[in-house]
Amino acid sequence: MSIINMTMPKMGESIMEATILRWHKKPGDHVKTDETVLEIATDKVDSEVPSIVDGEITEILFKENDVVPVGAVIARISTSDIQADDEEEDLPLLVPDEEVPEQHEEVKEVPAHVQDEYAEQVTADTGDNKFYSPLVLTIARNEGISMAELEQIPGTGLEGRVTKKDILNYVQHRTSAPAQKPASAEIQHPAAEMGRGILATSGGVNYAGNVEIIEMDRMRRLIADHMVNSKRTSPHVTSFSEADVTNMVNWRNRIKKEFEKREEEKLTFTPLFIEAIIKCIKRFPLINSSVEGTKIIIKKDINIGMATALPNGNLIVPVIRNADMLNLTGLTKRVNHLANAARNNKLSPDDTRDGTFTFTNVGTFGSLMGTPIINQPQVAILATGVIKKRPVVIETAQGDSIAIRYMMYLSMSYDHRIVDGSLGATFVTALAHELEQFNPDREI
Repeated sequence: MSIINMTMPKMGESIMEATILRWHKKPGDHVKTDETVLEIATDKVDSEVPSIVDGEITEILFKENDVVPVGAVIARISTSDIQADDEEEDLPLLVPDEEVPEQHEEVKEVPAHVQDEYAEQVTADTGDNKFYSPLVLTIARNEGISMAELEQIPGTGLEGRVTKKDILNYVQHRTSAPAQKPASAEIQHPAAEMGRGILATSGGVNYAGNVEIIEMDRMRRLIADHMVNSKRTSPHVTSFSEADVTNMVNWRNRIKKEFEKREEEKLTFTPLFIEAIIKCIKRFPLINSSVEGTKIIIKKDINIGMATALPNGNLIVPVIRNADMLNLTGLTKRVNHLANAARNNKLSPDDTRDGTFTFTNVGTFGSLMGTPIINQPQVAILATGVIKKRPVVIETAQGDSIAIRYMMYLSMSYDHRIVDGSLGATFVTALAHELEQFNPDREI
């Protein structure tokens, strides 16, 4: 018999941990290959984690609602030596016991922006097994909770570990004044101290006026953390441009019924926008990159994320991988498949991984334009506004004239650490030009 360690899978370049939602198996249960063992969640997607071996669950190391770092051992499965040998080279989630790093090495890894006080505490060998996840440390730092105060918070995680839920509950019910917040935290979160309209009392918090209190769900909290981290990480700059998309709109109106009949897919504007984005990325590859310390990582693959609104009001970003390898028909089918999967909670972890550039269509909701927040670790995100008929001046052989045209605004937010205004403005202008030069006689 061999013991195989089941580890928390990596679900994206920027995903460092996931929450265990539900265990489908318990110690002593038999599990088959591809059978679901547990459900996990990140800020991007909920997903099922299957077993890739037959065996028996011998140990479960984390409880439901625990936040677990990527790569940490979450369960152990006993299986036959023969099967372990056959499967060893194909185990993305399960690896032999001796090849897994000690769990505390993953848990103690802290983001660079966490203050030295927290970093020193985590990297030190305290001997009492008090380890804190990067997320818990970040929340503590932003809320002005000292390490001494953090150590007094009772934990409900494995071996008394403080989870995200524990620290958020502590913050919510904390009645005594916290230690003085670091200056950097006050700068980063001025809104946390201003305009809150609440009165603190010894019995808790009283909210002035006629209000309704709604607790953020798990996904909304994760999205909030992701957005705040993005603004903290990247100095955002947004450039705007206007595009005359009359040729594109008229072409789509003429071709969409024939296309749907032939391909059994609806042709929306999204694949047309993505097609134009891909052409411009090839001309300006720095837009398709990320930053790692002082290194600029230019991505050769073009993986376009498309922001998708969910029925519950939350947001998710499925990714069209190798989008530059698809023609318009292929893009349309992929866009429709991912959008439907997102709305029906059918996305897999692979569907949200490895995005290199994100596109969001704020015009779907009638907005003229937007200033979107960069989807880390990418360096740019494009928003397209609503398409509206407007009178504009056009040049003709007979001179200038006023005509009714389909017009829209484009806006792109970019990371000013590596994308300067000249490149950002040039890219969004080139994209507008690409849309304006759409061939109205195009065949599909």
